[in-house]
Amino acid sequence: MLSDRQNKLLKLIVEDYIKTAHPVSSKALCDILKCSSATIRNEMSILEENDFLEKTHISSGRVPSEKGYRYYVDNIMEPKELTGEDMLKLQTIFNNNALMLDDYITKSMEIISEMTSLTAVVLGKSSKENLISKIEVVPVNEQNLIAIVITDKGHVEHRNIVVKENVSLEDIRGTVDLINKMIIGTPIDEVSMKLEYEVKPIISKYVHQHEVLYNAFYNAFSDFTTNSNITLKGTKNILMQPEFNDTEKIRQILSKFEDKEMVSSIEEEENGINIYIGSENEFDDNVTIIKAKYDSNGEEGTIALIGPKRMEYDRVISLLNYIMKNINS
Repeated sequence: MLSDRQNKLLKLIVEDYIKTAHPVSSKALCDILKCSSATIRNEMSILEENDFLEKTHISSGRVPSEKGYRYYVDNIMEPKELTGEDMLKLQTIFNNNALMLDDYITKSMEIISEMTSLTAVVLGKSSKENLISKIEVVPVNEQNLIAIVITDKGHVEHRNIVVKENVSLEDIRGTVDLINKMIIGTPIDEVSMKLEYEVKPIISKYVHQHEVLYNAFYNAFSDFTTNSNITLKGTKNILMQPEFNDTEKIRQILSKFEDKEMVSSIEEEENGINIYIGSENEFDDNVTIIKAKYDSNGEEGTIALIGPKRMEYDRVISLLNYIMKNINS
């Protein structure tokens, strides 16, 4: 454990570095802690020896290490009270009764992304309690369709369907009619199984170009039922952070944002709001991910914010707490 003075010192260094992105020198801390520069340097050396601080090559100042951020988050930080302006922006979303849950979450996370200059991620997982209510298909051209899936809870999803051969509108309608008749009332996570074992054996009796159409629909619905719905907001915010002025580092992180499997790995299984700093997350060692699992009326998913390890942890925690409170209510 650190002494009281070391706790205060680490708190000051972390919060000053978060604010300025500049290494913190002992001279800047003397007046605040009412200690001599020599005393501060000695305490900073102890914190550095114990891996709470790191010395940069560009100045004599120190910056928090990954361990320092973790200690700060676990032992020092307190959630920051939201400003009236912050709350008003979010209340505008949650007071709009015309919005569905997905819209509440996506729009509020977009606002938080703008407030914090962090990247927001929403991973919406279709609930097992959602039953298929209706499927509609809109032909775009001879080989591209848009399938719209509606559940009994009013959840609406769409998927692009690519058909590898030209097919008739009559066969498309026949396929949709058959699927609708056989899977209405089926839980979302059982749709693929029902297509495989109940629709596939009989579709040839009703649809001429059954094979190409069945495969196209099966692939689309398999994607719908097995993958989280991914929404990213503010991906370019990473470019605004001084930590990411290295072109190769930026390229690597942006490419991860474009990788669905990599983004899906952000999904949270634990309850509460959880913080993963640097090497603690599987996404990238250079970032912190703060995320939470939500479960509201059978709709499950994950909300997350991604940014540099130098982020306003106290404010981000409060913003996510506010969203989670409103989602659960």
